[in-house]
Amino acid sequence: MTQEIPLLDEIAVSAYEMALRDGHFTDAGIAAALGVDPARVAQARKALQELRLLSPGTAGRPVVPLDPEVAEAELVSPLEVAIAQRRREIARVHQELRALAAEYRARHRAPALDGPITVLDDVDEVRRQIDRARYDCAEERLSLQSGGGRPPELLEADREHTLELLRRGVRVRTLYQHTARTSLATRTYVQEITRRGAEVRTVDELSERLIIYDRKVAFIPKERPDSGPPGAAVVTEPTVVGYLCRAFESVWQIGRPFETDQHAAEYQHLAEETRLSVIRLMALGLKDEVIARRLGMATRTCRRHISAIMEEMGAVSRFQAGLIIGRQGLLSDAEFDPDSGAAGR
Repeated sequence: MTQEIPLLDEIAVSAYEMALRDGHFTDAGIAAALGVDPARVAQARKALQELRLLSPGTAGRPVVPLDPEVAEAELVSPLEVAIAQRRREIARVHQELRALAAEYRARHRAPALDGPITVLDDVDEVRRQIDRARYDCAEERLSLQSGGGRPPELLEADREHTLELLRRGVRVRTLYQHTARTSLATRTYVQEITRRGAEVRTVDELSERLIIYDRKVAFIPKERPDSGPPGAAVVTEPTVVGYLCRAFESVWQIGRPFETDQHAAEYQHLAEETRLSVIRLMALGLKDEVIARRLGMATRTCRRHISAIMEEMGAVSRFQAGLIIGRQGLLSDAEFDPDSGAAGR
């Protein structure tokens, strides 16, 4: 929680206490008594007058201390009136829009979600269904966010949604890939939501995006051959959703907490995990672009990793690097199977 700045500093408080003792406020006298610059006391006087703790001190009349309880009532009353007005506006918005919701659903032919799995091609309809699930969410949101750091505009939109869930007491858990830690926008976002109670971890590799609300409804990106339209599958079948929740939990257990004030030792450890993941995928014979996508990093960054690894091994080709990996035992026998990656070449 952000620490709020007090309305009055120590000098202003001391000056007010001296004015109470003397019965009046004089800049020169208080400055001499406190041993501070008169200009500093003048600033304190203005602050006290803004809070109505001192009289205005019009011509011919001294500046005198005023009752704090009276000042409190004078300052707080307008704020309470404004808050009450805002609450009435919020209640009116809820009342009028909810009254129209039934009419909208009756006339708007939205895809029926009565089946266990519904595939939506319309991006706007996907957003509407996610908004509805989030609005109904009462206990927990689980999400996998593959692909490294996210664009700032997406994080800003998700920030409000996540904070709104946390304010309602919903548990929020999110998994990113290790490469997301290098994104300043993602780190800033994570710092804010974790401060409010969210839990965030990272792993080296995630297969796809996934969002689950209350362990009842899951959203999975639609398979897109070539340049097909984006979309999502909405899953409500309990057995399938339960399986997806267990898959999330298994990855969550091996994830590392996303520490925004990451120490050098932790950074080095994660860098080594990324290096070993690159080596493992190289051994499978995957192309640079595929490795980059699997680890959520830019292709150029992936190629820098591969070049560094090959230079370290003294290899002049990817094939030679694969042989060295197997000979040095950097991976287990199950992991080192060059033929198994032929489809990904």
